[in-house]
Amino acid sequence: MAPTTHNSANTPKTAPNPKVQEALDARDALAAALTRAGIQLPAMDIRTPWLDDREAEAPYALVHLGVCSAPVAHALAAVIRNGLAT
Repeated sequence: MAPTTHNSANTPKTAPNPKVQEALDARDALAAALTRAGIQLPAMDIRTPWLDDREAEAPYALVHLGVCSAPVAHALAAVIRNGLAT
C-alpha cells in the first residue's frame, strides 16, 4: 500500500501515535538544522503506510525529504562533508 502524506495542512487533528510523533519531531529537528546551515528543502513531510485516516494504527512513519535542486543537493553534501571533518 502506498504511503500517505502528512504536512501542516493535513496533520491529524488528534494526537498522533508514537511513531508518527517521532517522525514529526525528527522532521522538525532536521528542518531546523538545515535552516541553520542555510539549506531549505522544498518539501518535507511525514508518510505512513495508510491511505486513509488510520494514523493511530500506523506501525511506522517516515520523514519524506522530497526532491531538491542540484545546487541544494551540493549545499547539503558540503554541510555533511564539513560536519564529518570536524
